[in-house]
Amino acid sequence: MNNMKYYNESLAYDFEMFMPRKAESEQANIVKIPKSKTSSHQSQRKAVKAMSVSAFAVMTAVFMLAALCTNIGLRLEINEVNDQINDIKSEINMLDSVQTELEVEYDRRISYSNLELAATELGMSKRTKDQVRYIRVNDTNAALTKDGVVVNATE
Repeated sequence: MNNMKYYNESLAYDFEMFMPRKAESEQANIVKIPKSKTSSHQSQRKAVKAMSVSAFAVMTAVFMLAALCTNIGLRLEINEVNDQINDIKSEINMLDSVQTELEVEYDRRISYSNLELAATELGMSKRTKDQVRYIRVNDTNAALTKDGVVVNATE
């Protein structure tokens, strides 16, 4: 590579760019904003920010109050339903006891001793041995009816 052609030319460099700047030139470029405008603008920003914070606080309070009221309302409904459930359970227990009472009364009325007592009051008595008739069946599984007809088990 031939870099010599760049060095043969005479270039002018501005070395002042690399030198430290003067204090006067720095102050000349700075523009000062009056404090009255900045403070009023900042105070407006602070007021808007305070307003938004207070609006957020109010909205949060309203939301929390609504949630609290909803919670109380739901708890009231739950208590009412629980009261209804307890009333129905007590009715079920009462009806179970009535059913048990009726079953005991039924068993008492149809007990064997009561039936026997009622039968003797009506003039009934137990069978004696002479009132019992036995039927003898032969090996052919046939029976003779009152009319004299023989009936087989296969018919």
